[in-house]
Amino acid sequence: MKRVLTIQDISGVGKCSLTEALPIISAAGVECAVLPTTVLSTHTAFEGFTFRDLTDDMPGIAAHWKALGMEFSSIYTGYLGSIHQVELVEDIIGTFRRPETRVIVDPAMADNGKLYAGFLPEFVGAMKGLCAIADVVVPNITEASFLLEQPYLAEGYDRAYIEGLLKGLTDLGPRYAVLTGVSYAPDQLGAAAYDSDTETFCEYFTARETKNFHGTGDLFASALVGALENDFTIEEGIRVACEYTLAALRATLKDPEGRWYGVNFEEALPTYLRLLGKI
Repeated sequence: MKRVLTIQDISGVGKCSLTEALPIISAAGVECAVLPTTVLSTHTAFEGFTFRDLTDDMPGIAAHWKALGMEFSSIYTGYLGSIHQVELVEDIIGTFRRPETRVIVDPAMADNGKLYAGFLPEFVGAMKGLCAIADVVVPNITEASFLLEQPYLAEGYDRAYIEGLLKGLTDLGPRYAVLTGVSYAPDQLGAAAYDSDTETFCEYFTARETKNFHGTGDLFASALVGALENDFTIEEGIRVACEYTLAALRATLKDPEGRWYGVNFEEALPTYLRLLGKI
């Protein structure tokens, strides 16, 4: 069985980060090893959440795994809370990376034209360095704009703008760039990707839901990782991730209170398994 290592935070209540990555990747038929960077009582949309930084524990955990001879088919990183954590993750990738290991970086640091609370511009430079050693990067348009120091366009952009961002991202170092939250029409939403080796673009769109949901980026990235581990191409992977994300959003909308906790990815897992050809 393949084994993916994912490095990001975990919330006791609220669906995002490791709370989504672990079950989604596991459902894809892949062992999911986790390295929590932070433990929160709830995700950050709740008031008064508790926060426990695990930065000091990360080197010891990695050293134990190294002593055990652990190997990972992919290393997938999500939200990292500090420049020091980014540096530690780079060291961990250097320790466990083999020629066939795939490194996927979701540079979770910004949305809607702004950096997340607590992040300074220096953090963008650190994340750019992490993206440089990745095989696949999966930012949203805001994150891509920060990484490339380009103007952020919330709407009104064209395909040339998106393709420029994708090419710019691969110029940082990764072979593949996947851009989420792409839309050329009010009723559609999806993702676009670029393979710098073959110099080819692809994109996939689904119907657009009007409400915003917490944790959709983590869901998409985790679903993409699961698809890639099942030997899907990037083009096939973004189709799977887009369709699964839409199914989860629609399941969430059935419960008016449900979206506060995050996306109802659980009820949509059968859709994901069908998309992967598991059932």
